Amino acid sequence: MAVTLSTRLEPGSREMLLGTAASAIEARLAGTAGSLPPTAGLPEELLAERATFVTLTIEDELRGCCGTLDPRRALALDVWHNAQVSAFNDPRFPPLEFREWVRVDLEISVLSPLERMYVHGEAELLRQVVPGEDGLVIAWRGSRATFLPKVWNQIDDPRDFLRRLKLKAGWTAGFWDPDVEVWRYRTETMAVRRPAGVRTAASA
Repeated sequence: MAVTLSTRLEPGSREMLLGTAASAIEARLAGTAGSLPPTAGLPEELLAERATFVTLTIEDELRGCCGTLDPRRALALDVWHNAQVSAFNDPRFPPLEFREWVRVDLEISVLSPLERMYVHGEAELLRQVVPGEDGLVIAWRGSRATFLPKVWNQIDDPRDFLRRLKLKAGWTAGFWDPDVEVWRYRTETMAVRRPAGVRTAASA
């Protein structure tokens, strides 16, 4: 199982997180997912409270992506939880089946702390956002939506990026209000191709 290169988490910790995500999914497929994995002996950086997203794809098509924006549990446990939610409780897809699992590519995104952006309008936000690097969270009156930084791979124009994020939040593409709140963050990503072992692992 190989992971993407990174300078933040230790290589062994990235390997453990990918193994944790795969084990979480396989446990649920086997019907034994009632208890969380033990944390004794884990590196300190995997016990720190961090927010994560887990993304599943099959032949480059999305098959599940769920996560947390606010740190609420140990990093390893957040990955375990989000792996199961992405595979079996993403409302856009039916629960993952084993026949699909052997074709799945798995990616974990570990989020940096959210940074509040104090902007006085959409134009100022577009001037400050860093394409290709910033993930964005927008919120207004109880609705909230995010795009991970990797979405820039499909939407490289900042205006289009923001328009589509507003649509995801349930707003109109041209909507803006002085009470809109915005945060940005970066991610450290690691991936494994077909963790069920059908073919060799590779970076994403």
